[in-house]
Amino acid sequence: MIAFLGMGHLGANFVQALLKKGNKVNVWNRTPVKARQLEAFGAIAFDHVADAVRGAARIHLTLKDDASVNELLEIASTGFEPGVLIVDHTTTSAHGALERTELWKSRGYTYLHAPVFMGPQNALESTGSMLVSGDPDVITAIEPELAKMTGKVINFGAKCNTAAGMKLIGNLFLIAMTAGVVDSFAMAKSLDIAPADVLQLFEAWNPAGSLPARLRKITSGTFEQPTWELNMARKDARLMIEGAELGNQKLMTIPAVAAEMDKWIQDGFGTFDWTVIAKDVV
Repeated sequence: MIAFLGMGHLGANFVQALLKKGNKVNVWNRTPVKARQLEAFGAIAFDHVADAVRGAARIHLTLKDDASVNELLEIASTGFEPGVLIVDHTTTSAHGALERTELWKSRGYTYLHAPVFMGPQNALESTGSMLVSGDPDVITAIEPELAKMTGKVINFGAKCNTAAGMKLIGNLFLIAMTAGVVDSFAMAKSLDIAPADVLQLFEAWNPAGSLPARLRKITSGTFEQPTWELNMARKDARLMIEGAELGNQKLMTIPAVAAEMDKWIQDGFGTFDWTVIAKDVV
């Protein structure tokens, strides 16, 4: 039997998918009505979390943050079966994942952090990506079951909190990308370009296609062989900022990047590839 704690959109759809595959699932949520709604699909809802986990061989969590995970596991632990496996899909800090792995191991339980790049629809359809890292034997044993929940399980090795860090890195990129999109629309507005035209640009030209080459350039360290010179990229950033200001628009991300470019130009890297601004972090 599986216990699932946290019936937000992601958790609730995970549960529905597990039930469709023939699993027996106990559910709990801080707001009990959300757990009870899943009884219509075959889940068994509990008002007390310790009752929900009692008898479970595996416990899954989709909660808010480190504090909520720590608090709930402490309360639930009075109902833990000996040697139970705790699989936490919550996006948390890397140090929190490390501390929980060590804490629950010292108490005789196994904690595995397995964050996901999945939306609610992915959880319902068992598609998307799940990240894991930690004890190889634990991962080998549970990976077939995790693979049934998602389209892809990505194993980042034996360091137990690497998956947590990778989830934050991925989310950082998504936030930065969205902020860049907002800047693009702000500049378009200043230039009286319709949002539909911006959409047409990115439908015809997908900048994601250049990402692997950009990553290879950064990690290769060959910044002295420019494909886009830092001086020229800084000139373009100036044009972006000036163009937005003429239309009374304020860019969020480009001014900060431009300030970093200025530091590297002042240090004599103006003729290097503009990705030299990543030199100190790779």
